[in-house]
Amino acid sequence: MAKIAFLGLGVMGYPMAGHLAAAGHSVTVYNRTASKAEAWVAQHGGDRAATPAAAAAGAEFVMACVGNDDDLRAVCLGEEGAFAGMEAGAVFVDHTTVSAQVTRELHAAAREAGLDFVDAPISGGQAGAENGQLSMMCGGEEDVYARAEPVIATYAKLCRRIGGPGAGQMTKMCNQIAIAGLVQALSEAVNFAEKAGLDGEKVFEVISQGAAGSWQMANRAETMLADRFDFGFAVDWMRKDLGICLDTGDEIGAALPVTALVDQFYKDVQALGGGRWDTSSLVRRLRALDSR
Repeated sequence: MAKIAFLGLGVMGYPMAGHLAAAGHSVTVYNRTASKAEAWVAQHGGDRAATPAAAAAGAEFVMACVGNDDDLRAVCLGEEGAFAGMEAGAVFVDHTTVSAQVTRELHAAAREAGLDFVDAPISGGQAGAENGQLSMMCGGEEDVYARAEPVIATYAKLCRRIGGPGAGQMTKMCNQIAIAGLVQALSEAVNFAEKAGLDGEKVFEVISQGAAGSWQMANRAETMLADRFDFGFAVDWMRKDLGICLDTGDEIGAALPVTALVDQFYKDVQALGGGRWDTSSLVRRLRALDSR
């Protein structure tokens, strides 16, 4: 069992840290909103700390799941950042979806401080975090990943090292690019079925078993038909992720025409007041267009 710090107790981090505690690890948590850390300790035991540095003191592994590039820098760097509290040889594992640029920047800063760093963004959503069934795509040195993998496996159904520093984040971009196109296509299929007067439940029961089937269809078609979006992965966060994808596409010379289009469709959803709606709310944009 390891001494672990977990930084960031949002909808993903809270249950992930809980799995570590349930597995018998010694867990100290930090969250920017202290009340969440207090609630986590009340539920799972362990300790909470007032700063990332204090949480990381003496930890063999420091896991982070925060919001964006700036949030990640804030919990890593400075006098109160995790790097200041970690001991030489400790491993920082970042589960945040951020740019490969900030990952490489922080990897270099960690190595300069005698620390190790793995980028390990996640896929599987809130349900995957709660059930310990996340998919992990990782980047970093092979020996460092090998040390971290047994800990990560506590809340993962699949964990793979893709390559060197930043490879995990680049793989997560592939994931988000694929999802964007899938959700838009599914939205158009749902809207089409409704306009055609078909029984949507029967339609998607049938086509989900064929070549059109996908995780999005299996898990979102029913709620899209019910026009329910008060759950899941928020549109605001998806636009953050797609912005990273588009910027990186420009940097490496990869055309992303569908991703760019769907990003603008999500902008329309935000204008409808749907910034916190699930990403499947793209269908609501189509319904709004059809009602004009």
